[in-house]
Amino acid sequence: MSNNQPNIDQELLFMDIFRKHEGRLYALALKLTKSAPHAQDIIQEVFLKLWEQREDIRQIRNMEAWLYRITENKVIDFLRKAAADDRLREAIWNNLPQNSNATETVVIAHEYEHILQKAISLLPPQRKLIYCLNREAGMNYQEIASELHISRHTVKNQLSTALQTIRSFVSKTTGPLTIFLLNFF
Repeated sequence: MSNNQPNIDQELLFMDIFRKHEGRLYALALKLTKSAPHAQDIIQEVFLKLWEQREDIRQIRNMEAWLYRITENKVIDFLRKAAADDRLREAIWNNLPQNSNATETVVIAHEYEHILQKAISLLPPQRKLIYCLNREAGMNYQEIASELHISRHTVKNQLSTALQTIRSFVSKTTGPLTIFLLNFF
């Protein structure tokens, strides 16, 4: 059976999974992105990925865990993109609820972003370039290696060192700031 010709069983199973999980996944994406349109886009991408895997759908042992993992990954991708895109980042900030906790969160996030940008600016030029190509332009190790005419291993080492340096700088600068924020960058 071709991927282009789904059978009725695949379609029914997909629709059943969609109906069962879409609401909770949307709520999660909305909570993390604070944006209904972006949450909808993320959930659409999640279910598109599931549709692309429809021939292997019965082999996914824990569908809920699989869908949550894909949703988390898509949200992380979105947040990384938002960190690199000034207009998107500003739209997210403007969309946050306007209560005292939200205001504090925004202030902390802005401070964290400033500290993160300072840490990135202190990297040596090539390491900074490799970091930006990976984290902001979304290029993988091989693409960066080809672009810069260096080995994939060098890219991997430079990116690893950059991440360690950034984490160390942020940790020293912020003290006990939530470490989970470091996982987004």
